[in-house]
Amino acid sequence: MRRSGLRPWGLALALLCAAAAPVLAAPAPAAPESPRHKPDWSKLPDWSGLWTLRGGTVFDRDSMEPKGAPAGAPFARERPPYNAAWEKKYQETIKHVADGTFPDPNSTCGTPAGFPRLFNMPDAYEFVVRPGQFWLVSENGPNVMRVYTDGRGHPPADEIWDTYGGDSVGHWEGDTLVIDTIGVKGDGYHIIDRTGLTTSNKLHGVTRMRLVSPGELQAVLTLTDPVAFTRPWVVTKYYDKYKDAEFRAYDYGCAENNRNPVGADGFTLTLGTDGKPIDKPRP
Repeated sequence: MRRSGLRPWGLALALLCAAAAPVLAAPAPAAPESPRHKPDWSKLPDWSGLWTLRGGTVFDRDSMEPKGAPAGAPFARERPPYNAAWEKKYQETIKHVADGTFPDPNSTCGTPAGFPRLFNMPDAYEFVVRPGQFWLVSENGPNVMRVYTDGRGHPPADEIWDTYGGDSVGHWEGDTLVIDTIGVKGDGYHIIDRTGLTTSNKLHGVTRMRLVSPGELQAVLTLTDPVAFTRPWVVTKYYDKYKDAEFRAYDYGCAENNRNPVGADGFTLTLGTDGKPIDKPRP
């Protein structure tokens, strides 16, 4: 049998290290999770079913001029806290809306509505509350907003790029969902409603959603934009629940019946069933 090459003092040292190894290698105890990171999922509110936006697609009804006008009415406008440069831009847009030469980017069919227009769409909504995430799903077009409520924050600034819906994270304060949104595309990519409201790509939105009564959801959006606004813009939206629990939402593509393309002259055309324009010639 081959003898060990360890000297007596070496053997003692080896035994000492072996005894200490389990202590040195023991993992540190995990830090307790904060309530925000992992709330009591059993107490999440029930927002199931189908919902519809109340009051039409005017984004800020409180400041609409004239009161009660639809968003596409000639010279109708709202009063966001624009600075002088963006107010001038909005006034020019209003003129184009009035003469029919301001196209809605959604008319291209397939373009997402973007934030905050996601909260201002016709047709049905679904608000999906689940552990770790919240989803806003609109039947109108390819519009899905994902909000991560599992405790994560936004990615680092150098990993954020502009998208239509932006990057959203959230947390629960009791029965209120607080959503923080950044990284949205700005002016030139989407509008907020058909009066031509736009923001810059520096827009930051904080949305607080809660059930204010059975069948009534409220969303309070606080929008800050250091490029376009002089102060925060606060807009409140309401959604009513369809009473028939068996109603279903379906997808559709506006390209299937796109009868309002924009012509080469910048005017919106209306096509008849034969695919030919039915508009009268414009001067």
